Formats: sequence, C-alpha cells, structure tokens
Amino acid sequence: MKKTICLLVLLLIVMSSGCFNPSQADSEPHHNLATQTTPEPSPDTEVPSEPAPSAPADVTSDVTPVVNPGDSPASQTDTIPAVSKSWYFKPNQNHETPQVNNEIQPLALEGTVYYALPQNAPQIYLTFDEGYEQGYTGQILDILKEHNVPAVFFITGHYLKSQPDLIKRMVAEGHQVANHTYNHPDLSKVSKERFDKELDQLEQEFEQLTGSTMAPFLRPPMGNYSLTTLQWAKERNYKTVFWSMAFHDWDPNDQPGADFSHRYVTEHIHPGAIILLHAVSESNTQALPRIIEDLRAAGYVFAPLPE
Repeated sequence: MKKTICLLVLLLIVMSSGCFNPSQADSEPHHNLATQTTPEPSPDTEVPSEPAPSAPADVTSDVTPVVNPGDSPASQTDTIPAVSKSWYFKPNQNHETPQVNNEIQPLALEGTVYYALPQNAPQIYLTFDEGYEQGYTGQILDILKEHNVPAVFFITGHYLKSQPDLIKRMVAEGHQVANHTYNHPDLSKVSKERFDKELDQLEQEFEQLTGSTMAPFLRPPMGNYSLTTLQWAKERNYKTVFWSMAFHDWDPNDQPGADFSHRYVTEHIHPGAIILLHAVSESNTQALPRIIEDLRAAGYVFAPLPE
C-alpha cells in the first residue's frame, strides 16, 4: 500500500511540472507563411518543354532540366534565384493577345521581356528553338528564303558545334541567331556565375564561327525563369524572349501532323504574336509554306524582332 501511494504522489508531481502535455503529442510545428509561395496558375497553360540538345532520343518533360553530358549543376554554395517560375499563357481563338502573369506586364512595357509585340500592329515574329538537328532546318531555311520571311533561331552550344554550316547559313541569309544558353540548363536554378558563363561561352563561340555578334535575345530553356534571372539578362542588355503561341511539336516521335500545325497557328494567331516552333518537327516543316501564305493573306507581316 505504501508503494502504491508513493507512485501516485510521484505521478502527480511529474504532471504538474509540465514535462508531459497530452495536447503536444499531436501538434505540428508552426510554418512561416511568409516563406511560402503560391504556384503559378495551371488551367489552360502551355509551357512546351524542349528536347535534349545532346541526345535526340531522349525528349524530356517540361519539369526536367536538360543539360549536356558532363555539365555540372550549380554548386550548393552558389547563390541561386529563390523563386523558380515557368512561363505560361492562356491561349484563345479570338485572335487576341493571350493572358500572361501580371508581373510580366511592366517588364514587357519597358522592353525587358518580349512575349508579344506590339499589340495593335500586323507584325508577327517567327522563332525556332534549335537544340539538336533532325534534318528539317535546311528545309525550313529553304522555305523562309523562298517566301522572303525573316526568323529568329535560338541555338544551344551543342547545336553550334554540331551544325556549324546551318548556323553560317542562317547568318548569311539574314536571320537573327540568338542565345538559348550553351548547355540548356534551368536558368532559374543556377548561380550568377553560371548564368553568365552559359551566355558568354555561346556568344564567344558563335562569333568565332561566324564573325558576327549574336542577336541580343535570350530564350530561357524550358521557359523557366525568375525575376532575378530576368534582371541578370537585362543587365547584360539582353531581352528575354518568351512566346504567345506554342503547342506540342517538340517530340519527333509524337508529331501532331501538318494539318494540326497549320490549323493551330492560323486559329491562334494575333497581332504581335511571337510564335515558337521547334525545328525538329516534321509537322511544322510540312505546314510552314501554308502557314506563311495564309497568315500573309490575313494581313499579317513577318518581321525581325526589334533589337
């Protein structure tokens, strides 16, 4: 009996001291809501991914960074942008400029970012992303030459090394050749040092190859960016170029067909459109003459991007 009384007294002392609080057992640590970010809206968005510049057989999803073999990711000690974003827009068939993230609007107005230019003019802008060659870029250049259409080709380091003759032809025929980074990394996850190196190396090797300076445009791989990387590009006198029209055309093994490419472009065209096409697409190549002819017939004018 004495032992039982002693145990009860001891239990009362422990509970009164606050060492055990049953309500704490199921409690969660408090989150600092100030550090949380709201994800970008997802309904009706289009953010096309891009095929690996060094491995045509491996077409990645739009959430996976694509880099060349041996390309080292940024060190964990590097300073990288805090908030990664993916370019998105809400397409429409009213021939109106798509809705985009509101934070982009002031940057577009000041000319730091392009996604559609100018809103009330008939000019439209044809752009191609070049990560690797599938045998269609020569045909695309033939079509552009025949129809006297200027275009912007965004190239990677892999493309520059593997297709020097095509790049020289782009320059010789008056097209703008612009920066898609050397190794095609997710720029929103690299340090400032890595960011600069990606642009510098491509600029330098392009100038060595062609004797020309790259057009001052940067297209972030996979459409991934942060407000910080947009500022870094601006400090280098680059305009970051997104797009106001694109569709699933980047997988050579999953092509939508020429009729779809033609229909999609003509149904979604709008004044000032920046059209993103991937040059690995057989569908786009086959549809391109009809696209050019029908858009011109509708009153649109193909123009180079203003530098």
